[in-house]
Amino acid sequence: MYARPRMPDPVRAAAVRAVIIIALTLSQLVVVLLSLLAGSWLAFPMTLSTLASTVVATWAVLDIWITRQAWRQRHGVVSVPSSVARRRPLRRR
Repeated sequence: MYARPRMPDPVRAAAVRAVIIIALTLSQLVVVLLSLLAGSWLAFPMTLSTLASTVVATWAVLDIWITRQAWRQRHGVVSVPSSVARRRPLRRR
């Protein structure tokens, strides 16, 4: 219905990186499961690699959030107060 505004370029780049890393991690997990079922020697090294990739994927997801917050801070996104947040009346002394 309404078009969402486009994400800033650094945030979009972080999101694309995160999606690629998560896709590779899930692919590694499938390889681990299949090699475990087959009884292959590849299961152990791939398990270690998948654990390391999980840490990297977690950081990549956090990187999206961190990049988004930093972009907002640097470019000064103006927040409009809601109708509940009204100005306080001036006190007269």
